[in-house]
Amino acid sequence: MRLKLTDKLMLMILSAGIFLSVIDIFIVNVAIPSIKKGVHGTDTHMQLVIALYLLGYAVFLLAGGKLGDVYGKKNVYVTGMVLFTIASGCCGFAQTAWQLNVARLFQGISAAFMVPQGIAYIQVLFNDPKQRTSAFGIYGSIAGTASVIGQLLGGILPDLTLIDESWRLVFLINLPIGFISAALAIKFLPQHKVIQSARFDFSGSMLLTIALTGLVLPIILGRELNWPLWSLMLLAFSVILLFVFVYIQKRKQTTGRHPLINFELFAFKDFRIGLYASVCYFLVQDTYFLINTVLMQTGFGLSSSITGMFFVVQGLGYMSASLTSVRFVALHGKNVLLTGIIIMVVSLAFHILILRTAQINLFVLIPTLFLYGAGCGTVLPSLLSVSLKNIPSEFAGAASGTYATCQQISIALGIGILGGLFYDLLGSQHTIEDFSSAYRITSLINMMLLLVVGVLVLFLPKTQQTCLCAQHSFGLPGK
Repeated sequence: MRLKLTDKLMLMILSAGIFLSVIDIFIVNVAIPSIKKGVHGTDTHMQLVIALYLLGYAVFLLAGGKLGDVYGKKNVYVTGMVLFTIASGCCGFAQTAWQLNVARLFQGISAAFMVPQGIAYIQVLFNDPKQRTSAFGIYGSIAGTASVIGQLLGGILPDLTLIDESWRLVFLINLPIGFISAALAIKFLPQHKVIQSARFDFSGSMLLTIALTGLVLPIILGRELNWPLWSLMLLAFSVILLFVFVYIQKRKQTTGRHPLINFELFAFKDFRIGLYASVCYFLVQDTYFLINTVLMQTGFGLSSSITGMFFVVQGLGYMSASLTSVRFVALHGKNVLLTGIIIMVVSLAFHILILRTAQINLFVLIPTLFLYGAGCGTVLPSLLSVSLKNIPSEFAGAASGTYATCQQISIALGIGILGGLFYDLLGSQHTIEDFSSAYRITSLINMMLLLVVGVLVLFLPKTQQTCLCAQHSFGLPGK
């Protein structure tokens, strides 16, 4: 069923939120070396540029959805969009690495307010199932397109010679899109009825924020500071806080209060196993981009434009496979997932063989990049569908929110743990041999993590049903 012109306008306004939130992770992935030079940062600072955005997004994602019910989806969406745009400006005008990282954290937090409202609005505005399916299809395709555009712009913008410090355009490009989208949202989006009975778990949200921040920051900062006592103590304390968080959340649930996370979800075996598999998968996701970007630009001396073009090839492979993989899941179940994992592992083996020296064979590298992207595009949507397929409709929102939160936390931890390992292996000499060795070892660990995903997938049930809540889970798409 075709969408009306007014419906298309509102869908485009809502899609601006997912577009900005997605583009701002992928555009940074490619531009990291240029940003590092621009703010005179260290390797640790650059890990934080990626991880803090994801951390802010992850810890406030569940809160963002609840706040839309409490204060109105339009109010929260517009507020999130304006704050995201202001934070982008702060990133673009940052003079030091720490100014940039603080702004990146607030970017992630504002994205967590913005994105859930867009998803919820689509469910409200499009009552007809066919229209809703069409709307979510457009919304998801815009998210996928944003990831490819982000990789392209992340390569091209820092190489512009027309202005000084052109890396700042990576962030400042958000300003016109954000302010125009916020103005259109104020004018055209209808007010959504506030749910008076909705309750928000402020204490749970703050406890989770403190625990996850205390977990991620020492992992990243500890390496550069030679693991001082405070970093180890903070790690231990954050782990204890996570156990306390789980205990309190379960108590709230049994006493009839409103917890941040519904632990009844973990009674579903496929959701539980799928979540474990997702954690292992997303530990790999952005580590791949980080180590390949550093290898190609800092190690091999390639320009950011060329590196961006390479990643666009990978992104095209992802989009091609993601459009068809979910359809095959309904017919072939977890075999589709296993096929995608094998493709990714084989492709990473080719990465190691091809990227041993700066003498790159493009005729081999380009198909390898496309193949890796196709593997990602096969695994990611299928893993989501399989993990959520048996969740009852009344748990759909909670399941997709929990899944997306774990996704972002895992990516941030991957940047901290595996990215830190890469820099440790690289050492201080930074010869081609050092880069090649660090890249090989980190990639081998990524391959092992993907094999763990494959083993976990083997324990998933064979039967397939229609996923009731995949449409809810448009976060930062992984590739």
